[in-house]
Amino acid sequence: MTQSLDSRTSPPFIYRFFGGPPLAVVGRLILLSILVGVILAAIGLDPWNVIESVERLIEHIWNMGFDAVRWLWRYFLLGAVIVLPIWFLARLAGRRAAYRADQNKTAGRARPSRIPRK
Repeated sequence: MTQSLDSRTSPPFIYRFFGGPPLAVVGRLILLSILVGVILAAIGLDPWNVIESVERLIEHIWNMGFDAVRWLWRYFLLGAVIVLPIWFLARLAGRRAAYRADQNKTAGRARPSRIPRK
C-alpha cells in the first residue's frame, strides 16, 4: 500500500511561516524584544531617535577609549617615577658588585679570556 503525496498531511501554512505554533512564537518574540530593549536602553539607545542614539553611543565609546588611555598613562607615569629610579640604581649597584667580585677573583693573576668554549 503506497500513499500519494497529496494524502500526507503537512502543517498549515501559518505553522510553516512562523516555524511552530504561532502563539508560542509570538510569545518568544515579545520576550526577546523586551530583553533586547532593556539591553539597548542600558547602553543609551532611544527607540524614537535611533540614528542619533547610535551616533551618541559611538561617540561615548570613542571618548571612553581615550579616557581609558589617559587613565592608564597617568598611572604609568605615577608608577614610573618610583620604579625607574629604583631599577636604575639596582642595575648600577649590581654592575658595581659584579665588577668588584670580578676584580677580587682576578687580583694577582691574568684576566681570563671571555671567548666561549665549544
